[in-house]
Parts: sequence; structure tokens; C-alpha cells
Amino acid sequence: MEALYLAWQQPESREWIPVARLDRQDDVFRFVYTKGAKRASGFRPFGRMVALDKAYYSTELFPLFNNRVLTRSRPEFADYFRWTGLPEESISDPLPILAVTGGLRGTDPIELFAAPARTADNKFKVDFFARGLRHVAEPNLNAADELVAGARLFLMHDIQNGFDPFALSLRTSDPSYLVGYCPKYYTKTLCTLLRRDPSRVYVTVKRVNRRAPLSMRLLCSLQADWPEDFVPFVDSDDFAPLASI
Repeated sequence: MEALYLAWQQPESREWIPVARLDRQDDVFRFVYTKGAKRASGFRPFGRMVALDKAYYSTELFPLFNNRVLTRSRPEFADYFRWTGLPEESISDPLPILAVTGGLRGTDPIELFAAPARTADNKFKVDFFARGLRHVAEPNLNAADELVAGARLFLMHDIQNGFDPFALSLRTSDPSYLVGYCPKYYTKTLCTLLRRDPSRVYVTVKRVNRRAPLSMRLLCSLQADWPEDFVPFVDSDDFAPLASI
């Protein structure tokens, strides 16, 4: 099963809260709201999916998600797809594209992110674009542009971060430069894995897209061991579905 979570940003607090989940099984898409939708102040259901406690099914991707993938007829699609680092066979599949790009649209208060899935060899693996590059100093941004595929990056717990107490920044080795942050949706789960064995959490550069917008500049790949008793996102009710599934 493939799954994405949908986060919505509250207009006043600016907090991003997981409010829904999309998954696909046997070519059928399923959409459900999560408990975060009830916690998010001012949140309203999407389109015709007005019942928070109902599961919605479709053999086609719901418009809410389909409209967030750049169409292949656009002249910039070739660059856009190449920047994702996805294999060519994924070019017609919107879910992996949305998982990497987040389905971002300008100042739209919606972002998508992949639900971690346990690999066949018991690994936690996720690809993501480094966040926060627009906030780093120019020497750090230049250092990010000089990275090469396969280069090792290191996680640092930014314990005094005012937006996320679990924030994890990314740094190079020697010389040391801050080259962005992990997506906030994974940080609490990753901190759990780091406390268990930091040597088993490994981040590498997958692609550097020097001509891309900063939001798609540095593509990273994270891999960690998946302990037998480990369950991602279990420490937050926001991810729990409201409908019975």
C-alpha cells in the first residue's frame, strides 16, 4: 500500500497539522480525514468530501491531489520530473511525484508528504528536498550547490528551534556547512530512531539541482534501521484516521 499525508497550515498560528491521508491499494484510491482535522483551528473539509468521519474511494486520483502535479504538456515538466530523482517508469504515476515534491502551489496552505513504509530489508527510507534553504547564509547555499550525489550529510538536533523542538538540520562534514533541514513531519519520528542508535541513521545527497528553485535544490535520501517494535507517527493523534478503515 502507498500512502500520503496531507498537512494544512493554520492561518493564525502558522502550524502545519496533518489533517488527511490518501492511500492506494489495487488501483483504488482512498481518502480519509485524520484527527488533526478536528484539532486544526478554522479547518474546513475539501470540496465535496464534507464528512470528516467518512472514507472516500475512487478509481481515479481525487482532483485535490491531481491538480498538484505539473501536467506533462507543460514545457517545464521535463526539468521538474528530473529534479525529483524518480525513475523514468514513475513519470505517469502521480503518487511518488507528490511524495517528493509535496504538491506545493505558491502560497497554498497545503503540503503532502509520504507515509514511511517498511522496506523488505527492514529499513526506514524516505527521499526529501532539504527545507529552509532560503534562510541559510550565502556561503552555506554555495556549499549546497557544490555537493555531489552520494555525499554524506549529518543530522543535528536544533533543540532551541522556536518552530519545532525536534527540528533536525543538515550539515556537511569538513568543512561544516548548514545546508537545510529535514521536513518537520519526520523529525519527531527520526529523533526516536536517533536516540536508539544514531549510527544507524544515514543521510546522503541524491541530487543537486542547481538551476531549480530552492524548494527543489537539494534532494536527500535518508535510511535507518526499522526496529521490530517501531511504529512511525504513533506519538501523535493527528495521524489517526477518523473513519473506520
